[in-house]
Amino acid sequence: MARGHRGVGDSAGATSLRQRDDGDSVRDERELDERIDRRRTTARATRRERQHEEFGGISWLSTLVGWLAAAGLTAILAGILGAAGAALALNEVGNDVSGAEAETIGLASGIALLLVLAIAYFFGGYAAGRMARFDGARQGVGVWLWGIIAAVIVAVLAAIGGSKYNVLDALNLPRLPVDSGTLTSGGVIALVASIVVTLGAAVLGGKTGERFHRKVDRVGDEA
Repeated sequence: MARGHRGVGDSAGATSLRQRDDGDSVRDERELDERIDRRRTTARATRRERQHEEFGGISWLSTLVGWLAAAGLTAILAGILGAAGAALALNEVGNDVSGAEAETIGLASGIALLLVLAIAYFFGGYAAGRMARFDGARQGVGVWLWGIIAAVIVAVLAAIGGSKYNVLDALNLPRLPVDSGTLTSGGVIALVASIVVTLGAAVLGGKTGERFHRKVDRVGDEA
């Protein structure tokens, strides 16, 4: 009887030992997986940090391409609006506008211009963000700065050489049908609004373009 009880006890002890060993093995495997995941996460972060240090910051080539895209899209959209009559036929109205008519036409043309600029600079920022890969917001600011630089250059050339160097007038982009000498607070508000809209749209486009690469990186990290 004693021998039989001993056999049952040995068997139970062996079973308990195997279960304990199995539990330890599962726990060890889980801890090993967690350590591997932490190492991979650290390696990915380190790799991205090195890449950002090497290729981060404003890419002036990418932002120039983005601004060229924005300028081209502005001209295209302005042409479409003009052909569809959405530009309010400003050129036919002429400059002899005042009072309520000038306010109504100025408001409609200003909204149309802001919409065109917002779309154009968003895609310009997006193109720059996609090209540069890093710092999408900075790429958007770079696109906007190229626009400011171009406007300053055109203004200087127009001041020196006269109207024949005024490229913006030659492009016939949407503008207020009021002589520049008569613009007061409304013109200042329109100018500030265009600056804010173009800057915000370019930054948003740049960040959207950068997010494409983050999606690609996540897919590569999961592989």
